[in-house]
Amino acid sequence: MKIARFTTGDGDPRFGIVDDEELVVLQGDPMFAGFDTTGERVPLESARLLAPVIPRSKVVCVGLNYAEHKAEMDVAAPSNPLIFLKPNTSVIGPGETIQIPPVEGRIVHEGELAVVIGKIAKRVKAADAYDHIFGYTIANDVSARDQMFADGQWARAKGYDTFCPIGPVIETELDPSNLEITTRVDGEQRRHGFTRDLLHKIPELIEFISDVWTLLPGDLILTGTPAGLGGFVDGQTVEIEIDGIGVLSNPARNRA
Repeated sequence: MKIARFTTGDGDPRFGIVDDEELVVLQGDPMFAGFDTTGERVPLESARLLAPVIPRSKVVCVGLNYAEHKAEMDVAAPSNPLIFLKPNTSVIGPGETIQIPPVEGRIVHEGELAVVIGKIAKRVKAADAYDHIFGYTIANDVSARDQMFADGQWARAKGYDTFCPIGPVIETELDPSNLEITTRVDGEQRRHGFTRDLLHKIPELIEFISDVWTLLPGDLILTGTPAGLGGFVDGQTVEIEIDGIGVLSNPARNRA
């Protein structure tokens, strides 16, 4: 089931189930209110899709979680999952603009499968991890790559406003074990891989992360990016496609 968060420009954001070319409007946020519908249908062409969730507290990212990407980065990494945070203020939705800050060096895309947490998860065992997942979406872990190396840590380089596009929908019924992930810039393929190659699988990530931070409903886990060339500049558009979810597309512009 694909869940969208949307607006038609006449009030607060609403939620709907994607049904071909229409949205079946839900009575509230399905993560908390369930899937009761209002009886209203909205044509997709009349709606503007928003970020399908705004994390209540945090976006948890996993670095260097594909062997080829780890090798191309050529940096030391622990055997445990390498985790870090992006603020929820970095989240934007499909079609929104990635604002490139005035920093030296490359701005890169990192197309990733994102896990949407559905209920409080604290010290969850891997065997129980899927019980705490609401669904999956697409994320772009935008990074100021040269700033990462200059700072010696990743918070600033990955935490700018607009540096976490997500969407276009949340898919609640998906097997995440072998999904194809493709990232394109202006139609040219830049990154490609499959989730079967994750070094640390989703249940392991939830066990590890929930031992460090309590995960709240709506929090995101970005599972890592496959290898590939990652730069983009002002005026280009980044598209990330994942099997079963769709395509997340965002233009990029230099910040005024």
